[in-house]
Amino acid sequence: MVWQNAILLLALSLASIGEAQERTLQPLVVSYSSFTGNRAPLWIAKDLGLYEKYGLDVKLVSIAAGSVSLTALLAGNVHLTTDSSSGVVGAVARGAPIVTVSTNGTLPYQLIAVPSIKSASELRGKIVGSSRIGAGTDFLLRRILTKLSFTPGKDVSLIPTGVSESEKRIQLMFQGKIDATIGESDKVFQFTELSGQKISVLGEPKDFGVPSPGSEINTTRQILKDYRPRLKAFFMAYSEAIAAGRKNKELAYQVFRKYMRIDNLKLLEFTYRVQFLEAIPAKPYPREDAIQASIEDLTESTPKLESMKAAEFFDGSLIKEIDQDGFFTRIEK
Repeated sequence: MVWQNAILLLALSLASIGEAQERTLQPLVVSYSSFTGNRAPLWIAKDLGLYEKYGLDVKLVSIAAGSVSLTALLAGNVHLTTDSSSGVVGAVARGAPIVTVSTNGTLPYQLIAVPSIKSASELRGKIVGSSRIGAGTDFLLRRILTKLSFTPGKDVSLIPTGVSESEKRIQLMFQGKIDATIGESDKVFQFTELSGQKISVLGEPKDFGVPSPGSEINTTRQILKDYRPRLKAFFMAYSEAIAAGRKNKELAYQVFRKYMRIDNLKLLEFTYRVQFLEAIPAKPYPREDAIQASIEDLTESTPKLESMKAAEFFDGSLIKEIDQDGFFTRIEK
């Protein structure tokens, strides 16, 4: 089965590239911030030759820090970025002409703690580690702690670790430097199910009544105007990649192996389910709830946001055009 899928992947890729060579491809640079499962459609589209199929020469680049990727976007060095909604909302509030046009979906985060902590209520007096002040994990933890009636700095110590990778923050727990943190569920799975480490899973964001953060796909309003056909073609390729992965999980497994260096079958299955099937929507419309949550998070430090609405930060017209054209129905067949 694996080799048959590999042959299919190669055949489709060669056919698409052969067709693309007969016409001029339009360049497009797309950045992403991390090697997580919800990036799979970007890689599937690349490996299947779907970008070329829709007339594009797409260059995928990894830019770890959201602030750096947004700077690259504003400078015209990239055309699309994947960033947290909080980073985009903050930038727009400062006057940046950035707009969210799609999504990679939610990030399947879990609130986790050392084994001695059995419930979220036991976090009182403990040290909780985020990545850095103003990052998505920091805001998420503040929302969760508020729902638990905890005040950071009073009831719990919320400290920035400076570590963006979930697995490294989990290691800080094992080292006794923090008592709890936010971790991506597939990383937690690696420690608990594959390595046998003891970790208390206290709940997911939805268990505490807060929206899950995610990775939004953004551009500038000028690029959206000047490159609209090109961006529409990109999201056709991107959406077809989502559909392809949903129909054939081995395609997703292949990109997980190639780009994320995952070989364990249990981890492949888990990552595919929670990251690809549950986190990534079949129709990648911008997530208004995530943007609204970010506005609320930042209003205290940025009073200007109090008078702004979520609709000012996103434009779902590209995905809507594709949807109204019947594209999603066609690719599901």
